[in-house]
Amino acid sequence: MPNQQRPYRFIISGGGTGGHIYPAIAIANQIKVVHPDAEILFVGAIGRMEMTRVPEAGYKIVGLWISGLQRRLTLDNLSFPWKVISSIRMSNKIIRDFKPDAVVGVGGYASGPLLYAATSKGIPALVQEQNSYAGITNKLLAKRVQKICVAYNNMDAFFPAEKLVMTGNPVRKDIMELEGKRREALLHFGLTSEKKTILVLGGSLGARTINQSIAAGLQQIAEAGYQLIWQTGRAFYPQAQELEKPYADAGIRAFDFIRQMDLAYAAADVVVSRAGALSISELCLAGKPSILVPSPNVAEDHQTKNAMSLVQEQAALLVRDGEAQQKLIPAALELAGNEAEQHRLAQNILKLARPNAAVDIVNELLKLIK
Repeated sequence: MPNQQRPYRFIISGGGTGGHIYPAIAIANQIKVVHPDAEILFVGAIGRMEMTRVPEAGYKIVGLWISGLQRRLTLDNLSFPWKVISSIRMSNKIIRDFKPDAVVGVGGYASGPLLYAATSKGIPALVQEQNSYAGITNKLLAKRVQKICVAYNNMDAFFPAEKLVMTGNPVRKDIMELEGKRREALLHFGLTSEKKTILVLGGSLGARTINQSIAAGLQQIAEAGYQLIWQTGRAFYPQAQELEKPYADAGIRAFDFIRQMDLAYAAADVVVSRAGALSISELCLAGKPSILVPSPNVAEDHQTKNAMSLVQEQAALLVRDGEAQQKLIPAALELAGNEAEQHRLAQNILKLARPNAAVDIVNELLKLIK
């Protein structure tokens, strides 16, 4: 039973990609709505993107020396057991010093050691699984935690059914508030209201196939009279900067990373995106007609499963990664020119939105310590 003389304390652990980090931040923000005096500490993996993104959101983060197991024999794999032992030891110290009332794991390397240490001490724990195919860390933690918040049906294939709560994936609050932002958004990106805008997202780390397909089609996009907001990821960005130069006047804009995603969605008429769980949750809430290009480089091809959950509801279009170089540009140009199809997809995807995901997750978390 927590001591009510002091504010509640929570640790939120995990990360690695935006798909883990932004739901974690949304959960933290909702805790602050309900309990403004709550103390929140994040625990991430040293060298991963959470170590910069979380402080940018105004929260303190501590890093563990942890990484994933590679599928091939590497030096990293040889050090993996030491990393796990070191991370569990560090997690025990963090818990001893911070004394959390409950912990949340959002998937990713760091959530394993932290939640293992917390549940060993009897601290209530909840995990949030974003995908339609459960990650290995969350599967390992399932027996140890009290609740598992999910965004897709049939997750009892991975987790004990009695622990499951259907909440959806929490997203940043600004993405739920796009109304009236279009003019500001177009100004922000230096675009005109006279043309339709295509938004291309490769996930927080970029997507090679999408980038190569868009790079090859820049002239077609410009000649068709469409504008482009293109998030490339860091690796492809220098190349994209060179490629966009001849098309600056045509409204072709490349970015390594877009911080103001609400403005990107507000400006967009059509979105091309990977099918990560967070991207799909954002697209549903934004109500944007979308073409999904699932990444083939993920466990059990779970992005295709994520995408198919929308395609089956006629809420998005699918272009497979292996066919993107031939089919993506024609599909994007066709959708951008078809307002009836845009309207149909937008209406159907909005039906799948779960705007209260963060509220529902935090309610479950608070029940654990009441």
